[in-house]
Amino acid sequence: MATQRPPRRSIDDFATWQPVLKLLRAAKAGKAAEAGTESIQVTGRIGHGGWSLALPRPTPPRGRAARTEDIQDEIDAVERVQTALAEAGVHDVSFSAAIDPAGTAVLRLLGPSPAVEPGIGTAHPGALILVEDALPEPWRRLPDPAHEAGPASSADPESLERTLRERLPDAIGATEEEIVAAEARLGVRLPEELRALYRVTRARWEDWGDDYEAAEGVFAAVRCELSSVDELYIAEASTRHCRWEFAAMEAVETPPDAEVQGLVGSPGWIVFAENGGGDQLAVDLTPGPRGHTGQIILIGHEESVGAELLADSLTDWVLDRERSGHRHRSEEPPLVAHVNHASIRSVREAAHPGLEVLSIGVWDGAPFSLAPVTGLPRLRTLSAYAGTLADPLEIAELTGLEFLQLGPQDWRVLLDAGAVPRSLSAACITAYGGQDPLPVVAIANEILALWDRPRIVQTVLEGNLGPLA
Repeated sequence: MATQRPPRRSIDDFATWQPVLKLLRAAKAGKAAEAGTESIQVTGRIGHGGWSLALPRPTPPRGRAARTEDIQDEIDAVERVQTALAEAGVHDVSFSAAIDPAGTAVLRLLGPSPAVEPGIGTAHPGALILVEDALPEPWRRLPDPAHEAGPASSADPESLERTLRERLPDAIGATEEEIVAAEARLGVRLPEELRALYRVTRARWEDWGDDYEAAEGVFAAVRCELSSVDELYIAEASTRHCRWEFAAMEAVETPPDAEVQGLVGSPGWIVFAENGGGDQLAVDLTPGPRGHTGQIILIGHEESVGAELLADSLTDWVLDRERSGHRHRSEEPPLVAHVNHASIRSVREAAHPGLEVLSIGVWDGAPFSLAPVTGLPRLRTLSAYAGTLADPLEIAELTGLEFLQLGPQDWRVLLDAGAVPRSLSAACITAYGGQDPLPVVAIANEILALWDRPRIVQTVLEGNLGPLA
């Protein structure tokens, strides 16, 4: 007998949201009563991968860890919405609801918009993408040519291949045709050391079957979790995803004595392995001024820019040869300046011709003027905490900005004066604490309208939650 499918739930059906709203109302009712407030305002965000709701989590009994059944009501309510999201083809949605004492609720679903990144743990919108497909400057940066760079003297494909055959006498190597096919797919010829490695082992799981010891033997022989010849890929900037509001705060810097270029990604970074901790190992064909072609670098999963040099050659890496570990310490002023009570203490101190990013954080003194950074040729990002700018209209003089992050009040000043910089590719409205998302969404839509970008659509649903239990 066929199992009867549960009824489909529409994302625009108030009943879909009713259990979530009941839980939020119950959680907030006590505080509303203490404050003498009749109506209750609740907000949140629900997506395929998670949710952000202001719901208390019960403390498990002493000696027991928290379990999913402790919050089963919350999970059931959220899954009801997630099912509707999936059926509507929507990744996530934020919402705001006003609930009166009689249980009548006015629910506003906010978005989504293809021009707006989701907020993080909040119903407020994330970055506004004002220019379609725009990327932050570090993600557009290509490597500097490495015309004088060559392989390290330690690079020895013959010795490497001989050593690996001794360590892996039963391994199945890649054929010349398989190596050439990988090169055609990547659009680059593999360096001789990497070719030598894959001639010994093509590192396909199908060759090992269920013999995990065989796989571990290969990994031990090459000192990393080797990818198969079919899984090689180029670590270009697009493989290192980062949200706009974070990516715009980064800067690419390669000092004159750097061994690795401080890039987000490069067409010369060929990823061939992992380290077991989520980081990628790559052969570097676009080294820094003091580096070597074919050096081995680590692309960390916790960083968005740059890579760490592991070995001067693949031969050195496999043979576990120690290296000197040169580290560059820049004496130049920072390309990214943080002005706050615990770091740089003034905008004037942060200003210099190479400054790319200015972040003004928590500050308990007089607001800052932006005059010291007006006219700086490379300044492209400004982020300012609410109340830190003496005159937000000075932003109009920063003609090279591509990203601007401000609080709602400062955005209001710029919008009312028609002074939002038209050089922007993206923007962000920083709302703090439990600020109502509706005014923030209204400002976001005004900014989007200036670039004729898709607005955040509000869908209003009304219903009754019944009496408070």
